[in-house]
Amino acid sequence: MNLQDIRSEREKWFTWKNVKPMMEALENIRSINTDGLKVELKDWLTIGDNESLDAYDFKLLEENVKKLIPWRKGPFSLAGLDIDSEWQSNKKYNLLRPHFDLKDKIVADVGCNNGYYMFRMLEDAPKRLVGFDPAPHFNIQFNIVNHFVKSDIKFELLGVEHLEHYEHKFDFIFMLGVLYHRSDPISSLKSLNRALNKGGEIIVDSFMIDGEHEMCLTPNDRYAMIPNIYFIPTVNCFKNWLNRAGFIDIELIEVTTTDSSEQRVTPWTFEQSLENFLDENDKDKTIEGYPAPKRAYLKARKK
Repeated sequence: MNLQDIRSEREKWFTWKNVKPMMEALENIRSINTDGLKVELKDWLTIGDNESLDAYDFKLLEENVKKLIPWRKGPFSLAGLDIDSEWQSNKKYNLLRPHFDLKDKIVADVGCNNGYYMFRMLEDAPKRLVGFDPAPHFNIQFNIVNHFVKSDIKFELLGVEHLEHYEHKFDFIFMLGVLYHRSDPISSLKSLNRALNKGGEIIVDSFMIDGEHEMCLTPNDRYAMIPNIYFIPTVNCFKNWLNRAGFIDIELIEVTTTDSSEQRVTPWTFEQSLENFLDENDKDKTIEGYPAPKRAYLKARKK
């Protein structure tokens, strides 16, 4: 697989009619001087404050950042402009934070969206951070935030299927919110395994269903109005997938129920979110009648 050819083809995506206005917004924001702003890697990833920019530049920032709506992951505060994303990603990050140490490690975030988790990971001082996501929208959002953060994080317009062919291997891989979008989850996990250095670790999550048996739900069409959801396993089924992909020391970190404190409508998002995707008469079910969203987080190691 020639990754350079794939990169060259995907760079053409930024010339698409629907992407060009977002690229123009990015270039407008890049004209703003953001040197010397204080970066705080907290729940709200905060760079500068409401005195960092003059009125003209703040208005320029606000007008152009809004052209990138929806902001699904976050939240961010850029020079006093609060971007209250659909997902309060700090909740997931804080849940996982005690379970990894990235200092001096080569780290990948697969399905990195706009990079919120990677920006937070900077506090660990990893040797290298690489994000993988094939969506131009998220890449442009990442570049807007990174214009303020000024990190060395690398963003690749590549997916999980490209990871094992990458120029180097990784010590730690995160893959959050991706596995249930893969039609062959075990193959995807094997790809992660091949992309790791010996003894490397992963943290991966999935929608899950309750039950002790090693089985999974296969939604007929959509799940909570989300397309391309293929398999939703029990925890034991999920563990078996990792085992069959060659991982050891498989550990359940946590099972969580998604609620409206974590995912909800804001002025920076779509007009619908979690509350609209659940049965109005029974919040324990999706609008399609399936069990409402719960997630399992697993950690594992390559032999």
